[in-house]
Amino acid sequence: MSRVSKRLRRIIQRPASVELTRYEALLPRIEKREPELEKLDDSELTAAATELGDDLSATGTFSDRQLIEVCALGREAARRGLGERAFDVQLLGTMGLLTGHVVQMQTGEGKTLAGALAAAGYALQGKRVHVISVNDYLARRDAEWMRPVYDLLGVSVAWVEPSLETSDRRAAYGAEICYGAVSEIGFDVLRDRLVTDAGELAQAEPEVAIVDEADSVLVDEARVPLVMAGSVDAGVADLEVANIVRRLRVGLHYETDPDGRNAWLTTAGASVVEKSLGGIDLYAEDGADRLAAVNVALHAHALLTRDVDYLVRDGKVQLINASRGRVAELQRWPDGLQAAVEAKEQLPASDRGEILDSITVQALVARYPQVAGMTGTAVAVAEQLREFYELEVAVIPPNTPNVREDTTDRIYAAPNNKLRAIVSEIEEVHATGRPILVGTQDVAESEELAEKLEKAGLPCVVLNARNDAEEAAIIAEAGTYERITVSTQMAGRGTDIRLGGADGSDRERVAELGGLHVIGTARYPSSRLDDQLRGRAGRQGDPGSSVFFASLNDELVLGHAPDVPDGIDADPETGEVTDNAAHRQINHAQRVAEGVDLEIHRNTWRYTRLIEHQRSELLKWRDEVLRTDAAKKVLAELASAREDAARADATREDKATGETKKHKEKRKSADDAEVDTSTADDAASDDAAAEADAVSDDAVSDDETEGDTASDDAAAPDAATDDAGDAAEADAKQLDEARLAELADKLGEEELTTVCRRIMLFHMDQLWADHLAFLNNVRETIHLRAMAREQPLDEFHRVAIPEFHKIRGRVESRSAETLASAEITSDGVDLAAAGVRRPTSTWTYLVQDNPFDSDAEQALKKVRGMLRKKRS
Repeated sequence: MSRVSKRLRRIIQRPASVELTRYEALLPRIEKREPELEKLDDSELTAAATELGDDLSATGTFSDRQLIEVCALGREAARRGLGERAFDVQLLGTMGLLTGHVVQMQTGEGKTLAGALAAAGYALQGKRVHVISVNDYLARRDAEWMRPVYDLLGVSVAWVEPSLETSDRRAAYGAEICYGAVSEIGFDVLRDRLVTDAGELAQAEPEVAIVDEADSVLVDEARVPLVMAGSVDAGVADLEVANIVRRLRVGLHYETDPDGRNAWLTTAGASVVEKSLGGIDLYAEDGADRLAAVNVALHAHALLTRDVDYLVRDGKVQLINASRGRVAELQRWPDGLQAAVEAKEQLPASDRGEILDSITVQALVARYPQVAGMTGTAVAVAEQLREFYELEVAVIPPNTPNVREDTTDRIYAAPNNKLRAIVSEIEEVHATGRPILVGTQDVAESEELAEKLEKAGLPCVVLNARNDAEEAAIIAEAGTYERITVSTQMAGRGTDIRLGGADGSDRERVAELGGLHVIGTARYPSSRLDDQLRGRAGRQGDPGSSVFFASLNDELVLGHAPDVPDGIDADPETGEVTDNAAHRQINHAQRVAEGVDLEIHRNTWRYTRLIEHQRSELLKWRDEVLRTDAAKKVLAELASAREDAARADATREDKATGETKKHKEKRKSADDAEVDTSTADDAASDDAAAEADAVSDDAVSDDETEGDTASDDAAAPDAATDDAGDAAEADAKQLDEARLAELADKLGEEELTTVCRRIMLFHMDQLWADHLAFLNNVRETIHLRAMAREQPLDEFHRVAIPEFHKIRGRVESRSAETLASAEITSDGVDLAAAGVRRPTSTWTYLVQDNPFDSDAEQALKKVRGMLRKKRS
């Protein structure tokens, strides 16, 4: 293919895709290095890599010469360590990663090795590298698989997974290259944000991220923030409300929107619920709590489906990650909804919790100064990768041309027609001996299809969230002769499907029959997921085929394009629809679904940018408090300022008291002089005597008044004592220099520093959690601002910014109060008794709602709902 035609192909695939000419020109020079490197023994090869590392560390970038050396040494290390010589296209991928791009390489083209060589290149440069995957299994598999290559190149490798203890986790992050699932690395970031001792930190400052399955991680996973929660107390499930809601019927007692995100009571439904709860008024002020319980129970009943959204296993509700088809370990819904689902399933309520912190995938990735990624389907989300991560896509051509046959979708009027056609298709292909992989939408569908196949005498292996621990073995054998594999979401499964089984021993036989046949039971909400399923066939030039079945009543269509044009007829016997309008309708529904997902992603990004900025500012302060004696200094300054303020108050009070005393003494002297004059004139005359008596009476009256004043003054010391007692009690709860001196004397300066640090970090974390709860409440009602023709984002910022600015002052004052009132025991300061208690356990929340709908979107939902109702 000429250079001009290659460039034209890239322009057609996506405007502004990364030009590969620079990298392609280096391939002959890389190959030229092979004979020289083959002559080196293992130790000499490692020494050559170390020498290259010294060169890379000095420059900090990758020149053409250095790219050649990284790829040449990496190819030789892979040949020795894995018995695999990297293809030229894999080296193109490596160079694309080393220059900060997302490389698109088709399934089976060797992304894992390309990523490993790039990771080694960055590590030789002296940078800590995190290879971020979609799940824990792939992280461990790839780290162990690539270890021989890393060993030969002289760089260390490890991985993190949920089972690791803190010390092992810290050691893993200490390796030059660390593999981990995006959720695991993200949750470790959140856990590090809660430590009270710098020695407890698991991660060092991040430097390079190489993201495997980049579209799944950076786009699909990015719609759901990673949220860390801590236990508060035992939850309480409202069984009464759950039992009432269970009896309600859709269309009569409640309605739902087409997207399955909202459910609400009808007038009839509200009447039934109010009567069942004893005749209360749900919409009165005193019925607000019951209304909230009813709404969350209705959400659990109407919008969450067992074996689709969650499993019940080992007596617990376990969530299913829709984008992975796996159980979402340690994840749960926000407490009210979690308890409602548990009540729905008649299970005991789990512990209630509070959100401690959260992070979006965008914010997680933004922590890395350098980011690159790899996937089989990047072009479809290239604009999102550019918009949210400033990453460009480099499309790597396949090593061998793809010969897979992709058949046009087969569309049916109703799901039952479609299911019968799928079973018939499987039966027909199975008769030839070809292996078949069936991709389903959820657990329930996979098990329903497996049951139909069993009745038809077609044994199959099922892979879904119930047995995801066995996925590697199941997928590896999916290419075996006559094997039928039924699986939920195939994206991110990672394991290659080799024709003839895991060892490829029967490859030629299966290849002659036509290779792996892939069947999709419905179109996914994203074309990328369709392509990922199709891509399981036709690996590295293997033969294969794919076909998708769809229905005009699939959830994709009902939820995103229910207004199916009239006049689309189906075959009366099979129910198959061949009208092109049906194909256009399903494609339209998928585009709408992709648009909805993009808007959710974009809204998550818009609304969390401010939160992440605020968190970043607070983290700078937290890190200072964590690593230094800043907390003690701040509290000492507060105590000193309080002493200064107290002395100033006392000075003002003494001055005011002195002026009052002088005034009273002057007044009494004048009165005494007046009395003496009246007495001297007493004998002058009767009139004078009378006047003297009058004056005397007046004097007595004045004396009595003065006496009352004196009595008040005499009583004042007692009142002052009482006031002083109250003040002393108040002072006992306030921090002053005397209290700090007492603590320093009893604890020692070092222990006092630790106590101050723990107290301040506790209040900092608690107030941040409170801030998140406050912002969550704002976000839940933000769409009401749109109804008032206000800009929701602007209003969100207007409320969030001043609230954040209050945090620092509150942290300092609460820390001072805690330190002042904490009891000192033989074991030191009793922080637990002072309320400084950390959660006994933590878990993660799975939140997938979109609280930022515009008024236009709300109106659109209503229109969709009416159209759907009309069709039904």
